[in-house]
Amino acid sequence: MAEILRGGVIGAGVFGGYHAGQYAKAAGAIFACVLDPDPVAGAALVARHGGQHVADLDQFLSLVDVVTVASPAIYHAAGTLAALRAGKPVYVEKPLAISLEEADQMIGEASRRNLVLACGHQERVVSEVIGLLAIPERPLRMTATRHGPPSERSLDVSVVLDLMIHDLDLAIALTSALPFAVEAQGQVAYSGGWDQVSAEVTFDDGFTAQFDASRMAQGRHRTVSLTYPSGEVEIDFITRQFRNTTPYGLNANYADDPAFKDPLGVSVAGFLAAVRGQAPRPVVTASEAARALDLALAVERALTE
Repeated sequence: MAEILRGGVIGAGVFGGYHAGQYAKAAGAIFACVLDPDPVAGAALVARHGGQHVADLDQFLSLVDVVTVASPAIYHAAGTLAALRAGKPVYVEKPLAISLEEADQMIGEASRRNLVLACGHQERVVSEVIGLLAIPERPLRMTATRHGPPSERSLDVSVVLDLMIHDLDLAIALTSALPFAVEAQGQVAYSGGWDQVSAEVTFDDGFTAQFDASRMAQGRHRTVSLTYPSGEVEIDFITRQFRNTTPYGLNANYADDPAFKDPLGVSVAGFLAAVRGQAPRPVVTASEAARALDLALAVERALTE
């Protein structure tokens, strides 16, 4: 493995810029190149972070050691598979893909080539900081709300794959039980797709989780409530209100933690450490991301049934 890893980003949009910035400041890495067909967006990104902009995939892959795929989700599989086939470890922004068939192809290719394939569910970092993933009890019930105002970002996918998938991933991380039944209702609005969705998922051990996601709200609203046999946890991520009646020492001051302030940085650092063999795995593996995708697609199917 090269002493200095050359980081490449596919996609010069908002998240592509974030990832370029992470490579530019990461220890043992540099930002080398961005691949994007838009010369204006590409030039703007390299003006901020250095490196170079190219529009040719083969040229891009020859200039980098590791790849972040931050293109629209409908192109995640194509970019990831091309990079893996060129022998490059890959970090894919969420959602991993837009179908399980694509996800299986990506995971299979990484496995065959023994390459790291990570996914950008950075909210796992936040859950770790709070201590939610260390609670030894399985939850009985979960309620999660995630609302935001209209945005031009991620309109190639529904609000389920855009916002709700974060909370679906948390539910999966909190239990070893399997989703058993899914009910959902939603509203189609400005994007032409599902922009507001409420869903309830029942797991095979009786754990039930309710999710409400909207990208057509007037303001931001993000809360999580968890009920355990020993007590309850309630978190408002906007007002920073925190309530914990369980006997477990959760971090009520999570907002002051450096990892909470830069979860993307922690996630990218974990990816680079896994690539170097300094960590056994990235923060979120592709297989874990595929489980979240599977449940998100089940919610979408329930919307039409």
